[in-house]
Amino acid sequence: MGCLFQAVVISAAILSTTSLTVMQRRDQFVEATKYLKKYGYLSTPLDPHAEADQSSETVKEALRIYQRISSLPITGKVDKATIEKMRGRRCGVEDPFNQKAMKYRLFGGAWRKRSLTYRIFNYTPDLGKEGTQRAIRSAFKYWSDVAPISFKEVSYGRADLRISFHDRGKSLCNSPFDGPGRILAHAEAPPSGIIHFDLDEDWTEGQYSGTNLRIVAAHEIGHALGLGHSQYTNALMAPHYRGYSSYFRLHFDDIRGIQAIYGKRETEDSNSVDMTPPTTAPTPTLSQAPDPCSAKLDAIMLGPWRKTFAFSGDYFWTVSEAGYNEPIRINLLWKGLPGNLNAAVHSQRTNKTFFLKGNKVWRYTGLRLDYGYPKNLTKLSPNIDAALYLEKNKKIIFIKGSLYWQWDEISYTDLSIYPKRISNLFTGVPHDPDAAFTWKNGKIYFFKGDKYWRLNRHLKVDTGYPLSIQERWMQCNY
Repeated sequence: MGCLFQAVVISAAILSTTSLTVMQRRDQFVEATKYLKKYGYLSTPLDPHAEADQSSETVKEALRIYQRISSLPITGKVDKATIEKMRGRRCGVEDPFNQKAMKYRLFGGAWRKRSLTYRIFNYTPDLGKEGTQRAIRSAFKYWSDVAPISFKEVSYGRADLRISFHDRGKSLCNSPFDGPGRILAHAEAPPSGIIHFDLDEDWTEGQYSGTNLRIVAAHEIGHALGLGHSQYTNALMAPHYRGYSSYFRLHFDDIRGIQAIYGKRETEDSNSVDMTPPTTAPTPTLSQAPDPCSAKLDAIMLGPWRKTFAFSGDYFWTVSEAGYNEPIRINLLWKGLPGNLNAAVHSQRTNKTFFLKGNKVWRYTGLRLDYGYPKNLTKLSPNIDAALYLEKNKKIIFIKGSLYWQWDEISYTDLSIYPKRISNLFTGVPHDPDAAFTWKNGKIYFFKGDKYWRLNRHLKVDTGYPLSIQERWMQCNY
C-alpha cells in the first residue's frame, strides 16, 4: 500500500511538472503572437486559447519573418532566442515586414520644406536640460549631414517637430509607455512632427549603461522625416535598440532611404557615414574589381584594427556593421602580397597576419612583410582551403578538404600527428570551405559558395544555419 501511495505521488509530481511546461509554452506562444500582432507581422485576429504547438502556418511565417529581420535562427517557432528578442528594448512604431526585399521602408508622407524647426518641451532629469539639448542636436546632425535638410531649435511657439518625455500612465500621450525597458520611444510620420520618449528610461550619453538618447533620438527623427523601419539589423532604423557605440555611423540603408525622400546633400559629411576602408592608400580604378554581392570568397579574416577583411581575386574589401565597403587592390595595403589567395588568418595572440597561397606563406606585422618571407610550406599540404584563429586555445587551425592541422605559434607543435579529420574538432561544418574565421563575438564562421555556417561555443553549428552570405554578411539588396 505504501509503494502504491508513493507511485501515485511521483506520478502526480510528474504530471504537475509537465502541465507547468505546457502552460509556459502556451503563455510564451500567446505572448509572441500578441507581439507579432502589435507590430504588424500578423493581421488576423488572435485566439487567446490557441494551442502552443504553433501549428498555424500564418503564425509560423510571421515568426520566420521576424526572426529573419532580427538576425535570429529562422525556426518558425517560439523559441528562447525569439522570446528574449521580443522582450528587448525597441521602438514603439510597428514594422509590418511582409516583403522579401531587405531595404528601407517609407513611413507616411514627407516634409515639403527643407528647413525645419524643433522644440523640446521638457527634459530627462538623467541628462538635464543642456545634456538633453546636446543629444537631440547631435541626433539631427546625422540626417542633415547626408540630406539637404536643416534643423533649428526654437524655445517657444509652434515648431514643425515637437519633442517631449512622457512617463507611464501620467501623461496625455496617445500611446502610453510601459516603464523601463521594452518600448523606448515612438514618433509619427510627416506632417505630424510628434516625437515622444519614455521618461522612465535611464537616458545616458557617452557610456554603455542605460539607453543612449542620441541614438534613439536619431531613430525617431528618421520616423518623423518619413522613414519606416529597416530590415537590416545593423541599420539605425532597425526596430530594435542595439546599444551604445562610441563610433556610431548611419548605415547605408538609412542614407539610401533618407536620400530617396529628400535627395542627396552635395557634400556629405564623412563623419556620419561608415563607408570608407581603414587605410589612406589611394583607391584604384575599380573597373576590374569583384562585386562583393556575387564574388566567390578566397579568404576572410578578423584582421588588423579588428576589421573584417574579405578577399577575392586581386582585391579585398572590409565588411562593417554598415555592410561592405568598396573593393581595393590587395597589394595597395599589403605590399608584395599576391592575389587569388588560398587562406588568410590574423593572430590575436601575436598580432601577426598569415597569408597562404600554393606552397608558400607570407607573414606580416601590421602591414609590413616580415624578414625572410614568403617561405615554403614544409609541414602543411599546399593549397590550404581555409585558416582561422581558435580563441578557445589560442591556436591556428589550417583546413584542407575534410582534414585539419592545429599549430601553436609560440610553442613547438608536433605536426607529424596531423592531419586529423575536421569532424573531430567541429560538428556540422562543410568540407572544402572557401573561408573560415573567428569574429568579434567569439563565434566561428565557415563560408562555402553563397552560404555560411555559425558555430557555438561547443564548436557545433547553430540551429537555423546555413544562411545567405550576400543577404546577411554583405547585406546586399535584392
